Amino acid sequence: MRREPTARQLRLATELRRLREAADLNARQAAALLGVSPAQITHIESGLAGVSEKRLRRLASHYACADNEFIDALVAMATDRTRGWWEEYRGLIPTSFLDLSELDHHATSWREIAILYVPGLLQTQDYARAVFSSRVPELTRDELELRVRHRMARRVITERPSPIPYESVIHEAALRIRVGDRSAARAQFTRILELTEADHITVRVIPFDLDDFARAGSTMTYVGGPVPKLDTVVRDVPHGSGFVDSEAQLSAFRTRFRKVEDVSLDPTRSRDFINRLAKEL
Repeated sequence: MRREPTARQLRLATELRRLREAADLNARQAAALLGVSPAQITHIESGLAGVSEKRLRRLASHYACADNEFIDALVAMATDRTRGWWEEYRGLIPTSFLDLSELDHHATSWREIAILYVPGLLQTQDYARAVFSSRVPELTRDELELRVRHRMARRVITERPSPIPYESVIHEAALRIRVGDRSAARAQFTRILELTEADHITVRVIPFDLDDFARAGSTMTYVGGPVPKLDTVVRDVPHGSGFVDSEAQLSAFRTRFRKVEDVSLDPTRSRDFINRLAKEL
């Protein structure tokens, strides 16, 4: 039994519950199919217990799920035993940061809309330190440095030998707000411009004077999964990050991101825009 399931384990549990409910079966009926107690199904569907590949495939068969690619992806989630770099931070920083790192590790693509801050994966060390320094309640020096170090380590998904496609739409407000001092702001612009030279990284800008800004009213991160059904939206919430994964919500956020892209500057004009801001410092 797990005391604190990770977000990835909870997502697997949620998908298994959704499959059962789509088959119009209750937990007792599902338990009978596996020859286990209803409590075991409850534990599996709450993420408190794991499930073997054999049992998962048997459940999927009884639930009449014919999406083999989706089932294979669920099996990969159920049998994954990865202990990633983020485990060294367990117990030292909030669990939501670790769940985000695990989501990073398994992502197939990463898209963001940023309104007030430069996205975390693009941040310099000084910028990240300034962001965390503004937290209330205040962090201790050790807590602050741990979070900065963790944020810098997350950049591995855009810097590793086989990086995932990364796309960010940043509002001019996030670029103009002076999070740190002038030197930190200049270094942050340089960092973004350097990153956009890579083929897998795209940055677009929404200037203040661009029409239809209302479409980009809040921060959003859309993370691609191994199959579209396992995509995830990350939203900022008071305690850290909240994960959204219902089919209807995912569809709505995909549409929203497309509309935000449509009103943003193209990558070349965005680079010119950031260059111009950097020269103003």
